[in-house]
Amino acid sequence: MAAGLPLLRRVIAVDAAISRFLHTLFHPYFPTALLLFLEISADFRFSFPICLALLFSPLSPALLPLFSPLLFGLLLDLAVVGLTKAIFRRQRPPYNHSSMSAVVAVDKFSFPSGHSTRVFFVASLVSLSGTAIEAALLELKAGGGLAEQWIVGGDEGRVVEIVAIGVFAWAAITASSRVFLGRHFFLDVVAGVCLGVLEGLVAFRFLRFENFLSTLLYQKVVEVAN
Repeated sequence: MAAGLPLLRRVIAVDAAISRFLHTLFHPYFPTALLLFLEISADFRFSFPICLALLFSPLSPALLPLFSPLLFGLLLDLAVVGLTKAIFRRQRPPYNHSSMSAVVAVDKFSFPSGHSTRVFFVASLVSLSGTAIEAALLELKAGGGLAEQWIVGGDEGRVVEIVAIGVFAWAAITASSRVFLGRHFFLDVVAGVCLGVLEGLVAFRFLRFENFLSTLLYQKVVEVAN
């Protein structure tokens, strides 16, 4: 184990050098306001309440196969990233932008990038849930209105592809912004991307509790109606 320490130190040193180079090269071309906006868009305190709100939206019944693993997957991501940060305890880059404020103690650690895991978890899950999204679009079209005008017959699959590409583009830009803003080292982001994709696969396969959520939401609607 001790023999591997020099190699590990070399990897960390190279990672730090690459990260500093990328930060110095790209940060001047990206306004800090944009980088902070991307940071907020992938923050758990922003994404989780939105997910809860979507459960009560008109799209909820058709999209429960997406919303269910999304909701529980975000909680899984929070736990996995927090535990991993507590284990590795890698300090953030010394040039980290001063706007950062840690919410919990492990936020001061860098590995892995929680924003990167979250955005690629969401992107992977959206890609895997194409059938559910297409079904929701068909349901919207059947209801008439703007959806019927925007989505030409048979174009649902194309719309799903555009949505998936858009979400992956957002994920890639947001993950890259973590290095540009100085929040993370390059390997923090790479590890976050890999972990996020894995979480998406796990959530899609094992966190499908749409029947439970459907029953729970139906009971809430009945209680409100009464």
